Amino acid sequence: MLPLEGNDIRIHARRLELALNNMSQGLIMFDSSATVIVCNERYIRMYGLSADVVRPGCTLRELIRHRKKMGSLSDDPERYCADIVSRIAARQTTSVLINTVDGRAIHAVERALPDGSWVVTHEDVTERQLAEAQVVHLAHHDSLTGLPNRFALRKRLEEALKSARCGEQLAVFYLDLDNFKTINDALGHPVGDELLSAAAGRLRSCVREVDTVARLGGDEFAIVQVNIGQPSGAMELAERIREVLTVPYDLSDHQAVVDTSIGIAISPSDGTDSDQLLKNADLALYEAKAAGRGTHQFFKAAMDMRIRARRNLEMDLRRALVHGELELYYQPVIDLGTNRIRSCEALLRWCHPERGFIPPAEFIPIAEETGLIMRLGQWVLRTACAAASSWPDEVKIAVNVSPVQFKCQDLVQQVINALAATQLAATRLEIEITESSFMQNVEATIGTLHRLREIGVRIVMDDFGTGHSSLSYLRTFPFDKLKIDRSFIQGLSDGGDSLAIVRAVTSLASCLQMTTTAEGIESEQQRQAAKASGCTEMQGYLFSRPIAAAEIAKLLCSSAQRAVASASGPLNRRYQA
Repeated sequence: MLPLEGNDIRIHARRLELALNNMSQGLIMFDSSATVIVCNERYIRMYGLSADVVRPGCTLRELIRHRKKMGSLSDDPERYCADIVSRIAARQTTSVLINTVDGRAIHAVERALPDGSWVVTHEDVTERQLAEAQVVHLAHHDSLTGLPNRFALRKRLEEALKSARCGEQLAVFYLDLDNFKTINDALGHPVGDELLSAAAGRLRSCVREVDTVARLGGDEFAIVQVNIGQPSGAMELAERIREVLTVPYDLSDHQAVVDTSIGIAISPSDGTDSDQLLKNADLALYEAKAAGRGTHQFFKAAMDMRIRARRNLEMDLRRALVHGELELYYQPVIDLGTNRIRSCEALLRWCHPERGFIPPAEFIPIAEETGLIMRLGQWVLRTACAAASSWPDEVKIAVNVSPVQFKCQDLVQQVINALAATQLAATRLEIEITESSFMQNVEATIGTLHRLREIGVRIVMDDFGTGHSSLSYLRTFPFDKLKIDRSFIQGLSDGGDSLAIVRAVTSLASCLQMTTTAEGIESEQQRQAAKASGCTEMQGYLFSRPIAAAEIAKLLCSSAQRAVASASGPLNRRYQA
């Protein structure tokens, strides 16, 4: 290679200087006598140093003392220099993390060269470390509340179980906010998030530093309470949590009130590993919610047995849908004026191949909780409409609709499809809705009922009188029929309050042009009292129990249907079987 000329040397040096000063890393190079040979601007700016001090010819000791003076070094300069020289003498490439006084993190890599000199690169990794720490934090914490998440909860619970001394007890709490979904739907998700954050803060205030509060997702939270001494300590915390969480929340110009249901499992009596304790606390929460919410329940072994039975029943119900074990029975509704059958209510029946008849009250709640009610509901609707299409034209079919089905946006379309597939006139279909269904998301429910009414379907309120504000519903939506709950009918023959209530309801319904059905008529005396009280229809065992599709078809096509002499006549006795 030819030697560089003077001008070429200057150009080469200028290029080298530009390259060094445009590096993203700080660079400094020392000769074998620990004197600076090269140093770029990035290094000087990184540590806030003076270019008049840090320049070629500056010794390592002078440089480190200058860093100490400028505040970028907290260590002793002499010891710091000795450590560098020792590492270079070992002829090693060393990676060092430097934490500056102002809180920055700088990654330095020292490389020893064959002639005894060495070069060091310095990279500011503060932002990278913060980003990595944020990723780690998000992996273990809930982004909304900042609480530990499910993964972190399990880890802390496992640590608490390992560190617990012999005889020490700890408690695991599962809890959720009662009525949260209603508030979230009514006021919007931003307000719901605000409520969750506020509730998380209140939960933190209830526990000690050594305890853990975590968010599991949605409105579900968990707590690990360590070293509780006695289970009464867990009970005291549960009562304190309810007391704190039930104080009204002021949220974006809205005030909200929530309660909480709490499930509690105690270690070691309820389990000694994290999976078992978390499962048992969840089972106890399920029991607390089933008991009416706004309470706490400690885990009991019987809970696990009930849940296992429930899961088995759920699996059997899924199989029943596939294998055709479900059947519709029909109970006639009689016109009290003419003694003719005006409609029949479709009632779902399940004959289990091993357990026999399973009451709807046992499997319908499971269907609602698991979402199976949607498939069941569609099947019931289409099957009932198909059966009614072969009945006399004046006989209607009544189908009960679950609150869960009313949350389905295509319920109206399902009804239209069932009517079209079976060629049943819409005016012959009655949709029965309970007061509890009406209370859930009233605005959306009313919208669905109006769309059903527009296509000709009749709307019936079932179990009327069991709600808290029944009369207000009649003003909100004009029902076609009210079915008066059997609890009022049973007391009719005795006079008193039941009689007064039934008379008031039938009088009001008459003014509003609504039909009234007395449910649960079981005696001739009740039938006569219902008729005298103004009821226009009756339904009950006096005339007929629910019967299979083939039997109801025979009944409707018989000559007796055209002229039923009496609700207590021979026909009645025939169909009480």
